[in-house]
Amino acid sequence: MSAHPDDGGEAAASRRGYLALGSNLGDRRWQLQAAATALAVAAGLRVTASSHTYETEPVGLVLDQPQFLNACLAIETELEPDALLVFCKRLERDLGRVPTVRHGPRAIDVDILLLGNERYSSPTLTIPHAELSRRRFVLVPLLELDPDLALPSGARLADALAALGPGQRVRLAGEPLSV
Repeated sequence: MSAHPDDGGEAAASRRGYLALGSNLGDRRWQLQAAATALAVAAGLRVTASSHTYETEPVGLVLDQPQFLNACLAIETELEPDALLVFCKRLERDLGRVPTVRHGPRAIDVDILLLGNERYSSPTLTIPHAELSRRRFVLVPLLELDPDLALPSGARLADALAALGPGQRVRLAGEPLSV
Protein backbone atom coordinates (compact mmCIF):
# COMPACT_ATOMS: atom_id res chain seq x y z
CA MET A 1 0.00 0.00 0.00
CA SER A 2 1.47 3.28 -1.04
CA ALA A 3 1.34 6.03 1.56
CA HIS A 4 0.91 8.72 -1.10
CA PRO A 5 -2.53 9.52 -2.49
CA ASP A 6 -2.86 9.98 -6.23
CA ASP A 7 -2.72 13.60 -7.27
CA GLY A 8 -6.40 14.32 -7.76
CA GLY A 9 -6.15 18.05 -7.28
CA GLU A 10 -4.15 20.78 -5.65
CA ALA A 11 -3.68 20.77 -1.89
CA ALA A 12 -5.88 23.11 0.11
CA ALA A 13 -5.50 24.56 3.58
CA SER A 14 -5.69 21.87 6.25
CA ARG A 15 -9.20 21.18 7.49
CA ARG A 16 -10.81 18.72 9.88
CA GLY A 17 -12.73 15.84 8.40
CA TYR A 18 -14.37 12.59 9.42
CA LEU A 19 -14.22 9.15 7.83
CA ALA A 20 -16.37 6.10 8.51
CA LEU A 21 -14.86 2.62 8.43
CA GLY A 22 -16.83 -0.60 8.14
CA SER A 23 -16.16 -4.31 7.62
CA ASN A 24 -18.23 -7.47 7.72
CA LEU A 25 -15.94 -10.05 6.07
CA GLY A 26 -12.87 -11.78 7.47
CA ASP A 27 -11.13 -10.38 10.54
CA ARG A 28 -13.23 -7.23 10.83
CA ARG A 29 -11.15 -5.59 13.58
CA TRP A 30 -7.94 -6.23 11.62
CA GLN A 31 -9.47 -4.66 8.51
CA LEU A 32 -10.48 -1.51 10.39
CA GLN A 33 -7.08 -1.25 12.07
CA ALA A 34 -5.23 -1.79 8.77
CA ALA A 35 -7.25 1.03 7.18
CA ALA A 36 -6.62 3.36 10.13
CA THR A 37 -2.89 2.57 10.04
CA ALA A 38 -2.63 3.23 6.29
CA LEU A 39 -4.54 6.50 6.65
CA ALA A 40 -2.28 7.57 9.52
CA VAL A 41 0.82 7.44 7.31
CA ALA A 42 -0.75 8.96 4.17
CA ALA A 43 0.83 12.10 2.77
CA GLY A 44 -1.38 15.15 3.28
CA LEU A 45 -3.51 13.44 5.90
CA ARG A 46 -3.27 13.00 9.67
CA VAL A 47 -5.57 10.80 11.79
CA THR A 48 -6.22 12.62 15.06
CA ALA A 49 -8.72 10.34 16.84
CA SER A 50 -10.70 7.10 16.57
CA SER A 51 -14.05 6.18 18.04
CA HIS A 52 -14.64 2.87 19.77
CA THR A 53 -15.69 0.04 17.47
CA TYR A 54 -19.36 -0.89 17.21
CA GLU A 55 -21.07 -4.02 15.95
CA THR A 56 -24.03 -3.14 13.76
CA GLU A 57 -26.70 -4.86 11.77
CA PRO A 58 -26.72 -4.52 7.98
CA VAL A 59 -28.90 -1.76 6.53
CA GLY A 60 -29.73 -0.90 2.96
CA LEU A 61 -30.40 -3.17 0.01
CA VAL A 62 -28.83 -6.42 1.33
CA LEU A 63 -29.93 -7.41 4.83
CA ASP A 64 -28.96 -11.11 4.68
CA GLN A 65 -25.24 -10.75 5.43
CA PRO A 66 -22.90 -10.81 8.45
CA GLN A 67 -22.91 -8.09 11.11
CA PHE A 68 -20.59 -5.12 10.54
CA LEU A 69 -17.87 -3.68 12.71
CA ASN A 70 -17.80 0.11 12.37
CA ALA A 71 -15.71 3.03 13.64
CA CYS A 72 -15.15 6.66 12.74
CA LEU A 73 -11.89 8.59 12.45
CA ALA A 74 -11.23 12.29 12.86
CA ILE A 75 -8.66 13.54 10.36
CA GLU A 76 -6.81 16.70 9.40
CA THR A 77 -6.12 16.90 5.68
CA GLU A 78 -4.83 19.20 2.99
CA LEU A 79 -6.19 16.89 0.27
CA GLU A 80 -8.94 18.06 -2.01
CA PRO A 81 -12.13 15.94 -1.83
CA ASP A 82 -11.52 13.97 -5.04
CA ALA A 83 -7.89 13.22 -4.11
CA LEU A 84 -9.04 11.95 -0.71
CA LEU A 85 -11.68 9.78 -2.39
CA VAL A 86 -9.11 8.31 -4.82
CA PHE A 87 -6.87 7.42 -1.88
CA CYS A 88 -9.74 5.85 0.11
CA LYS A 89 -10.88 3.74 -2.87
CA ARG A 90 -7.34 2.56 -3.55
CA LEU A 91 -6.96 1.68 0.13
CA GLU A 92 -10.16 -0.39 -0.04
CA ARG A 93 -8.83 -2.33 -3.06
CA ASP A 94 -5.44 -2.85 -1.40
CA LEU A 95 -7.17 -4.29 1.68
CA GLY A 96 -9.18 -6.78 -0.37
CA ARG A 97 -12.45 -5.09 -1.24
CA VAL A 98 -13.88 -6.52 -4.42
CA PRO A 99 -16.78 -5.05 -6.40
CA THR A 100 -20.10 -6.52 -5.31
CA VAL A 101 -23.74 -5.50 -5.16
CA ARG A 102 -24.48 -2.12 -3.60
CA HIS A 103 -24.66 -2.41 0.22
CA GLY A 104 -23.39 -6.01 -0.03
CA PRO A 105 -20.77 -7.73 2.14
CA ARG A 106 -17.30 -6.17 2.08
CA ALA A 107 -13.92 -6.59 3.68
CA ILE A 108 -13.54 -2.83 4.14
CA ASP A 109 -15.46 0.34 3.41
CA VAL A 110 -14.01 3.83 3.85
CA ASP A 111 -16.49 6.69 3.47
CA ILE A 112 -15.82 10.42 3.60
CA LEU A 113 -18.48 11.88 5.90
CA LEU A 114 -17.52 15.52 6.40
CA LEU A 115 -14.66 17.77 5.34
CA GLY A 116 -14.60 21.03 7.26
CA ASN A 117 -17.78 23.00 6.53
CA GLU A 118 -17.47 22.08 2.89
CA ARG A 119 -20.34 21.14 0.63
CA TYR A 120 -19.03 19.27 -2.38
CA SER A 121 -20.67 17.33 -5.17
CA SER A 122 -19.22 15.47 -8.15
CA PRO A 123 -20.37 12.40 -10.08
CA THR A 124 -18.47 10.18 -7.59
CA LEU A 125 -18.61 12.05 -4.28
CA THR A 126 -21.01 14.06 -2.15
CA ILE A 127 -19.90 15.84 1.04
CA PRO A 128 -21.52 15.74 3.53
CA HIS A 129 -22.17 12.06 2.86
CA ALA A 130 -25.70 11.76 1.49
CA GLU A 131 -26.80 9.13 4.05
CA LEU A 132 -24.97 10.55 7.08
CA SER A 133 -27.96 11.82 9.05
CA ARG A 134 -29.95 8.59 8.46
CA ARG A 135 -27.37 6.02 9.57
CA ARG A 136 -27.22 5.20 13.27
CA PHE A 137 -24.14 3.01 12.67
CA VAL A 138 -22.28 6.15 11.54
CA LEU A 139 -23.83 8.74 13.85
CA VAL A 140 -23.07 6.86 17.09
CA PRO A 141 -19.29 6.57 16.57
CA LEU A 142 -19.10 9.98 14.86
CA LEU A 143 -20.78 11.78 17.76
CA GLU A 144 -18.45 9.99 20.16
CA LEU A 145 -15.65 11.98 18.49
CA ASP A 146 -17.53 15.29 18.66
CA PRO A 147 -20.96 15.41 20.37
CA ASP A 148 -21.58 18.94 19.06
CA LEU A 149 -20.90 18.13 15.40
CA ALA A 150 -23.20 19.78 12.85
CA LEU A 151 -23.69 19.69 9.10
CA PRO A 152 -22.58 22.73 7.06
CA SER A 153 -26.26 23.78 7.12
CA GLY A 154 -26.05 24.06 10.92
CA ALA A 155 -28.27 21.01 11.54
CA ARG A 156 -26.94 19.21 14.64
CA LEU A 157 -26.11 15.56 14.10
CA ALA A 158 -27.16 14.72 17.69
CA ASP A 159 -30.66 15.89 16.70
CA ALA A 160 -30.56 13.67 13.60
CA LEU A 161 -29.62 10.67 15.77
CA ALA A 162 -32.42 11.43 18.26
CA ALA A 163 -34.94 11.66 15.39
CA LEU A 164 -34.13 8.20 13.99
CA GLY A 165 -36.87 5.64 14.43
CA PRO A 166 -36.39 2.08 15.63
CA GLY A 167 -33.95 -0.29 14.00
CA GLN A 168 -30.29 -0.11 13.05
CA ARG A 169 -29.02 -1.85 16.20
CA VAL A 170 -25.60 -0.53 17.32
CA ARG A 171 -23.65 -2.29 20.09
CA LEU A 172 -20.31 -1.22 21.61
CA ALA A 173 -17.83 -3.89 20.54
CA GLY A 174 -14.33 -2.73 21.42
CA GLU A 175 -11.67 -0.15 22.11
CA PRO A 176 -10.77 2.66 19.71
CA LEU A 177 -8.44 1.83 16.85
CA SER A 178 -4.76 2.68 17.30
CA VAL A 179 -3.99 5.91 15.41
